[in-house]
Amino acid sequence: MITKEEFEMLKEKLLEDKIKLSGELEDPHVSFGSDVDAFDEETDEAEEFANRLGIQVTLKERLREVNSALERMAVNEYGTCEECHNPISLEVLSAEPESRLCKSCKIK
Repeated sequence: MITKEEFEMLKEKLLEDKIKLSGELEDPHVSFGSDVDAFDEETDEAEEFANRLGIQVTLKERLREVNSALERMAVNEYGTCEECHNPISLEVLSAEPESRLCKSCKIK
């Protein structure tokens, strides 16, 4: 079981992560050049856009996990494994505060 101080530290970390992830998601734009004759440039920009899109999917998923952890905190369900219902160790929560699973269930 985690202490109140550890809980507050983890909550603060999750809130910081939420702000950081939200900020990273705010600028999804890649500007495509207007020179239609520069196919190499257009290809590079299209590739950059595709890469950014993949990164955005990952960032959105992580933000969902962070928000879910904050919701679990609000209803006093944070720190309990969703598989085995045992407490999640501070070691796991310190490394991944949004974790839904304990170390044993992560290995399965």
